[in-house]
Amino acid sequence: MNDLQTLRAALATDEPSQDVVDRSRHRLQNRIRGGRVSRRRTGWLIAGAGLTAAAAAAVAIAAMPVAPVDGPPVRTVSGQEILLAAATAAERSPEGSGTYWHVKVTEADGAAVSSGYEYWIKPDGQSWMRGAKTGGEVMPIGAHSATPFSLVAVDLTLEQLRALPADPDALKAWIAEALERSDARTSAGRLTASDRERAGFQSLISLVSALPATPEVRATAFRLIAGYPGVQNLGAVPGGHGLLLPEGERLVVDPATGRVNGTSVFVTMDGAVYKVANPAGAGINAEWTNVLPG
Repeated sequence: MNDLQTLRAALATDEPSQDVVDRSRHRLQNRIRGGRVSRRRTGWLIAGAGLTAAAAAAVAIAAMPVAPVDGPPVRTVSGQEILLAAATAAERSPEGSGTYWHVKVTEADGAAVSSGYEYWIKPDGQSWMRGAKTGGEVMPIGAHSATPFSLVAVDLTLEQLRALPADPDALKAWIAEALERSDARTSAGRLTASDRERAGFQSLISLVSALPATPEVRATAFRLIAGYPGVQNLGAVPGGHGLLLPEGERLVVDPATGRVNGTSVFVTMDGAVYKVANPAGAGINAEWTNVLPG
């Protein structure tokens, strides 16, 4: 059984046996005939007034937990399991194709992010942007970039991005070495070891959410994120499952498709890390397209 099958099994709810249903119906009918229902249940019973005893029993059984009271507790799916299932789905997903790599970030309520962010990149380095800074218009970015795709503090060509290793240790080492060589700076100076560690983790987030990496590399990045301690499943939300990550970042991951549909942090075209101010985070959609809006 693979990670996706394991997750489906964990999320699935077993139907009660016929014996459990029959016993529940029998107990409820006896209570109705004997008038032994607690007065504190009166409000609940009013909703069923006018129903026959059999119909009331059926309604009550439908409202009960599916698993019997003395059955096994429902297992909570861990954040790691969500990520591992997403890795399996990502590995099987088609690569996609198109003229432009398009990334759009939106707030949870559908409005544009306060800073505005939507961009299109051609493999040759031509790029366009739309957002608050462009007055909502799609505008070309003046200079072509030979390395238009950005991890945190590391700029890549499409060929370099697609050549990243799919082996977990090799990918982690590649990112660490690239950050070691990077001339990126913070307001305090060159990146410290702690800065590089954080940038490496955020680079993995970028690989699964905003870059046209190969399916194998995206799957590896999901698995590496799952390997960090402290990943928490926040439960089902629109777009998938909410996850709280070790550094406080949040993602919305759909384990069935291997897509990240929400994030609290993303890497801009120039490699800077943008943290979404809205506590609900932001929706994110990244895919190949042949359409550049006029």
